[in-house]
Amino acid sequence: MLDAPSLPPSREPGRARGDGRLRALDGLRLGAALMVAAYHYGGRGGDVATAWGTSPRDQFPSTHGLFAYGCLGVQIFFVISGFVICMSGWGRPLRSFFASRVARLFPAYWVAVVLVTAVFALPVVVYEAVSPSDALVNLTMLQQPLGADRVLGVCWTLWAELRFYALFALCVVLPGATRGRVVLFCAVWTLAAALTQASGEPFLTVLLMPEYAPFFIGGIGLYLVHRDRRDVLAWGIVAVGWAIGQHYAVAGLWHAPNPHAFSNRSSLGIALVVTLGFAAVAAIAMGRLRWANWRWLTVAGALTYPFYLVHEHLGWVSIGFLHRRLGLPSSVTFAATVIVMLTLAWLMHRYVERWATPRLRRALG
Repeated sequence: MLDAPSLPPSREPGRARGDGRLRALDGLRLGAALMVAAYHYGGRGGDVATAWGTSPRDQFPSTHGLFAYGCLGVQIFFVISGFVICMSGWGRPLRSFFASRVARLFPAYWVAVVLVTAVFALPVVVYEAVSPSDALVNLTMLQQPLGADRVLGVCWTLWAELRFYALFALCVVLPGATRGRVVLFCAVWTLAAALTQASGEPFLTVLLMPEYAPFFIGGIGLYLVHRDRRDVLAWGIVAVGWAIGQHYAVAGLWHAPNPHAFSNRSSLGIALVVTLGFAAVAAIAMGRLRWANWRWLTVAGALTYPFYLVHEHLGWVSIGFLHRRLGLPSSVTFAATVIVMLTLAWLMHRYVERWATPRLRRALG
């Protein structure tokens, strides 16, 4: 059964009507990024409180609790990543897969690291820049395992993505992607991650990422559903990924009600957001959102990654300038900061990614 070939898809994998792009997935990417931005600007304490001058809980008394759920945009990203990486690795040799991933991730990332380091080094900015040595390590995207200070707060998610890419490349892309091999990969990773959680072995915890694996695996299962919605095993992979994923999300993000805490997420609310994320990707996988084929969603998808990279730290600078120096209201500052970061993301996409990505891909592939 595991070695049986999958049924041929009704269209080229990952393609929809029109020019063939899954534009709803692009829109979902940006939606997840905006969730994370809402969390960073109004759903947590820490350095952003310095930007506002007070806790975001005081700035957004009626919505800060809702913004606190925005951190779950990361889990939705991981589900999307599982879907997209399985789609992009199918039928592609390892060298081409490697070249596409490096070319996709690094140009905007390098610019973001340099930009944030430079801005934080300005005398008028109150946030401390990392040392030149640590900034150089950050350019490798390996700062976390090497213990260097991070330039970008969001880079921990990229470290998780890199480990997923490596596992998928070695276990699926290198020998050649087939339905049976992908199903086996999902099954073995799920079991190995559970055993790792039980054993607490540090190296395996780093390698297999028990708390994030269910989301990547669930996304892979949804790509198999995209290829054949009658695939019972694929739906089983999705169901197990969702069940374990919501468990880890609740365990990591819920705490007992505490009046001194920034906010109190409910376990039901956390599970609901995770469920909606899986459901949204499932709807796209099954073609239910094929009608959402507007061209502007392609632009939204293109802006997501550079926006995600720069929005947090440079957002602090924008918030401090607009709210504390210019005296703009909190809601106006929030919206204006998102617009400024999206504009910066467009500039990075237009003048960095569109120029550097194809050249780097050709050089590596």
